[in-house]
Amino acid sequence: MKTEQLVESLVADRARSATSLSRSVARAVALGSVLSLGIFVLELGPRVDLAAAFATWRFDFKLVLVLTALLAAASACIALARPLASRSWRRGVVVLAVLAVSGLAIELMLAPAGSWGTRLVGSNARDCLKAIPVLALGPLLGLLLVLRRSAPASPILAGAASGALAAAAAAVLYAFHCFDDSPLFVLTWYPLAAVPVILLGAVVGHRLLRW
Repeated sequence: MKTEQLVESLVADRARSATSLSRSVARAVALGSVLSLGIFVLELGPRVDLAAAFATWRFDFKLVLVLTALLAAASACIALARPLASRSWRRGVVVLAVLAVSGLAIELMLAPAGSWGTRLVGSNARDCLKAIPVLALGPLLGLLLVLRRSAPASPILAGAASGALAAAAAAVLYAFHCFDDSPLFVLTWYPLAAVPVILLGAVVGHRLLRW
């Protein structure tokens, strides 16, 4: 085999592997989210003013934020699942950070200073801290099972990334139930709710994803 053919073969194999892993991760999130959706329908349900909420910038920003977090976490999960992890996933984190800071700045400019504390605490903080971890369990299980076949460079980081992705998927679902739309609330309680899922993913990943 000539050198050019060998290089082309290696590139093609890498492309097929990347596509296969991306599809497997997407499938794991989708299948795991079926369980999350069942829990959501039975225990939570969508907020009653959902149609009106779509007309507000805070609710729309919340959806954009959690969807951006989902994409950033998916990129990190796919990258860190490989034996040689690329750093391209960090761009998604930067975009998410810029979006978060921008939304927070707009909220602080528009909302009276006296309402900041109320908006931050909200009315669903306790529910948020419980619901997102529970809704994340299905996607997390699916992701960890998929990543067992991927030989990640760092099982702990790959597990943590799968936890972040599972939490982001849960946050997208929970956003349709949560009545607290202020960026002050979302940027405080949603990340706090994701922490135990990320830690669980890291701990289980350390044991389950080792070569």
